[in-house]
Amino acid sequence: MKYKGAGDPMSYDDVLALVKTYITKEESLALIQKAYDFIMVKHKEQKRRSGEPYTIHLIWVAYILATLQTGPITIAAGLLHDVMEDCDVPREEMVERFGEEVTTLVEGVTKITKMPYMEESDFHAENHRKIYIAMAKDIRVILIKLADRLHNMRTLQYMRPDKQQRISRETLEVYAPIAHRLGINDIRVELEDLCLLYLDPKAYKEIAALLDKKKSERKDSVDAMIKSVEKNLEGTGISYRIKGRAKHIYSIYKKMVYKHKRFDEIYDLNALRIIVQTKNECYEVLGIMHEKYRAIPGRFKDYIAMPKPNMYQSLHTSVIGEKGYVFEIQIRTEEMDELAERGVASHWRYKEGKKYNAKQEQKEIGEKLQWMSEFITVSDEMKDNEAKDFYNTLQRDIFEANVYALTPAGRIVELPNGSTPIDFAYRVHTEVGHHAVGAIVNGVMVPFDTKLKTGDIVE
Repeated sequence: MKYKGAGDPMSYDDVLALVKTYITKEESLALIQKAYDFIMVKHKEQKRRSGEPYTIHLIWVAYILATLQTGPITIAAGLLHDVMEDCDVPREEMVERFGEEVTTLVEGVTKITKMPYMEESDFHAENHRKIYIAMAKDIRVILIKLADRLHNMRTLQYMRPDKQQRISRETLEVYAPIAHRLGINDIRVELEDLCLLYLDPKAYKEIAALLDKKKSERKDSVDAMIKSVEKNLEGTGISYRIKGRAKHIYSIYKKMVYKHKRFDEIYDLNALRIIVQTKNECYEVLGIMHEKYRAIPGRFKDYIAMPKPNMYQSLHTSVIGEKGYVFEIQIRTEEMDELAERGVASHWRYKEGKKYNAKQEQKEIGEKLQWMSEFITVSDEMKDNEAKDFYNTLQRDIFEANVYALTPAGRIVELPNGSTPIDFAYRVHTEVGHHAVGAIVNGVMVPFDTKLKTGDIVE
């Protein structure tokens, strides 16, 4: 099905229509309806800078989550994600109306949203990524926040130029890399392009104009190459589909700026994706491509045998195709293609009848995403109970080994778990530690032996 894009009108009926393609249980649909009815009352008087009702933003967030086929609890939390912060709805009321699980997700999103962003260096950007992941111990919190940020980026034209720049920098340094690490390619690509539009509008418009200028020429060459590939795959018995693949503006920009390439030197402006049913067929098709077209040396990559850290799998090769045009060809299975576009969100799609278990889901994420455990290898010879203990230790290492507290100016200070304000003082500077006479955490005077938590503001 074709999903609605940034410029399309959006209504709750659109969300419901999309949700009903994979959620049919009455109680699940009733929870989403209840959340919608609640925000229509609580956010009734609120407007966005565009002049639209604030609820339009919440409906878009729910729609984006539905394109990722997240569950009813996630969609309900997406609709409600601002209600505690913006409408002063107390926790007790949230739990009573929507349950502990929805409330915890909304609190997680609120906590991340309140995190200050300091434009200092890549080191601080990496710390921001760490702190968001540490604060979002449930993958669903990150998905809601990504959907929220995507719609905010789509409507950034209503902000002041200085805010446009600040929000775009934060998105490019923090949110786009998280989307990339989770393998959610659709969201990452759109975030990166929107960031470039505000951070370097001249370059964005120049590349967009060059792409537009070559559009009809590129379409003709892609159509001719598709026909040629189809002819070469005739009679093989392989079930396949082929689609052209547009190169996004930010990736072209990176190659032009960082690799000093001219626009006409970028190989993969012409690109095809061949999607087959099995892994063996991927290699079979690759052999046919290399037999029928001249391969460009050094351009072959096998991400099936060696997947990327975010689970991405595909074969990549570049060949000289019809009329001498260079084509990048990606070959993958249907499952690999869905994973490439939606990442972990596709792997943990909502399935009716399957109860969501946050610990189990997070365990699967830890096992699947190398970036969470790349420094450790679990021995195949471990007994089940040993492996479980080992995993629990790993979880503590990832999510609980450190706390990330902040100075009032927003500087992030990384500390071991169990640290106190006095540890914080010494980490800031030895002299601060030597002369500390008291501590204020989140605006409240506290004893020196208070255990700090991630997100605490300490002075």
